[in-house]
Amino acid sequence: MNELKPALNAIVSHKVEVAPGLIVLRVVPDDLPLPQFLPGQFAVLGLPPEAARCATSDPDEAESKPGKLIRRAYSIASSSVSSEYFEFFINLVQSGLLSPRLFALRPGDRVWLGPKVAGTFTLEQAPPDADVVLVATGTGLAPYMSMLRTSLAAGGRRFAVLLGARHSWELGYHPELVTMERLCDVFHYIPTISRPDEEVVPWTGRTGYVQELWRRGAVDDVWRFRATPSTTRVFVCGNPCMIDDMVELVAEEGFREHSRNQPGEVFVERYW
Repeated sequence: MNELKPALNAIVSHKVEVAPGLIVLRVVPDDLPLPQFLPGQFAVLGLPPEAARCATSDPDEAESKPGKLIRRAYSIASSSVSSEYFEFFINLVQSGLLSPRLFALRPGDRVWLGPKVAGTFTLEQAPPDADVVLVATGTGLAPYMSMLRTSLAAGGRRFAVLLGARHSWELGYHPELVTMERLCDVFHYIPTISRPDEEVVPWTGRTGYVQELWRRGAVDDVWRFRATPSTTRVFVCGNPCMIDDMVELVAEEGFREHSRNQPGEVFVERYW
């Protein structure tokens, strides 16, 4: 006997293709209000196996159980004080089970949204007076957008976003982050790309991998003082190799990776 399939309980209200293989998706559940959450947490999206896949994905060769939703967790990018929708920043995994189906959705289509949110990758882990460095590649930026959209207006602590991508057009939320930096003197946005030779229009910004920004002292340059374990907390989300490199780099300066048993100054979200 097949497992009873949960009903699709939410609607896609907004979809924007940021770049090939990157979308921003907004989802509104049938039963408002939205579940409360802390910036940095994630929700679960789901679709049935019979849902269409986008044309640019690989053929679906995996066997999915009929009547059972394909589900995946995605970090919430929207503000935690918004009660209208959940926003997600999603990367296409061409051979994946769910993301090709999410990429085939259009506004008005239905999707399953899990009733609960979860996750400990939140600013609550950092002391309220600590400055914060947010390091990301690709869609690892999503939880930081929620943090910034929720907390930046309150002022106080400094924030710096170090964002890496292969190309400039893959720097998600770039216009919004540039605007935030212009309007808020405690926020700095430091993007970099690793393939400048492939740019259509010459790139005049920083180049190289995002972890190299830390090695070159990019945060110290914009803050005009040295980030230390006593004053700063570092959040890292994205490519596993980048995460490992960052943890090793900051460890050389006394930053320790946080765990339940060993409190530290570096918080990591390994979602791959």
